[in-house]
Order: sequence, then C-alpha cells, then structure tokens
Amino acid sequence: MGKKKKHAAVMVEPPKGDVQEVIGSVELIKGSFANERVLAEIADASRNLYDQSRFGEPYENKIQYSLVEALYLVEKKKLEVYDSKNKAMPYENFIKLATSIEPKFWVRYCVYRDMRSRGYIVKTALKFGADFRVYDRGVKPGEDHARWILYPVHETEMFSWYEFSAKNRVAHSTKKHLLIACVDGEGDVTYWELSWIRP
Repeated sequence: MGKKKKHAAVMVEPPKGDVQEVIGSVELIKGSFANERVLAEIADASRNLYDQSRFGEPYENKIQYSLVEALYLVEKKKLEVYDSKNKAMPYENFIKLATSIEPKFWVRYCVYRDMRSRGYIVKTALKFGADFRVYDRGVKPGEDHARWILYPVHETEMFSWYEFSAKNRVAHSTKKHLLIACVDGEGDVTYWELSWIRP
C-alpha cells in the first residue's frame, strides 16, 4: 500500500495583472437592479465587456451581472445602476442593498475586486458549493476549465477542520485547486492555496 497524500496550506501571492486596457475602452452601461442581480441591455459596451473579459452572463437578450460584478463596474465608472423607480443608485446605497441580500457581500467583493484587478476572470461557483471559480490569466470560461475554487473569509471568521475538509473535497472532486482568501479589516486580501504532498 502506498503512502497517503497529505495536504498543506501555502500562502500565495497571485501575480499582478491589468484590466484597465479593456475597462477603459468601454462606454457607460446602464443597468437595473432586479431580483438580486443587475440587468443591462445588450449593446456594444456590455457585449465588448463580456467578449473580452467575461463580465456578466447573457440572459434573455440581456446581460446579467452578479452583485460583485456590478459594484466592480460601478467603481470603474463603467456601469450605472438604477433602482425600481428608475433613479440612479448612489454607491453607498448599492452596497447597503447588496449587503442586505448577501451578508458576506463586502468580504466577497474585496476578494473579487482584488482578483479582477490582477487580471483574473472570476465567476460564481454555486454549482461547486463555493463562492467563486477563478481562471488562469489569459483563459476564458468556455476555452478551458477554472484552475481554482475560491472561498473568501474574514480574518475573524473561523471554520472547523470538518468544514475545511469539506471545502478540500469539493476542490478535489472538481479537479481544481483550493484557494482560501482571507480579508482583513482594511479590505486587504491574503491567499492560501492547498496543495497535496507525500510524507
């Protein structure tokens, strides 16, 4: 019988990237807050963002953005979100509403923003039981599989070895690497990647 593999957590620093070239070339997109997401008409701006960097997902002749995607584009001044009364939502109001829908919204957003600013494509991973799936730089969904599944946590958050093991099993079963992103009180992110070793 061979020796069993053990796993070890290693702190990693993803390489810096730059999505400004793509973001900067897109005109303002107008979206509407609807059912825990933001919907925008398919136009040149929204189509270009999707084609080049996979922001949003096509949905019934529209592009739908997750809350973290929408706020990222709002910060970059490439998306303006309107409420049910067709009034533009201030940045702070968007965060307040998003947090009422997703209690961990700000932690998730800090991680999403950091990874996107490094040039990675980040998409939801609900079907894997994780927050995000992350693609290697230069890889788009549909061209290849995601390299990591990513779990954002706040530095004060704790989870048991059972929960940690469950996260690892999800990563292993989907043939992806497990990445834990720890967010501190200032919104800075530290990444821990789980890898297998033989004793």
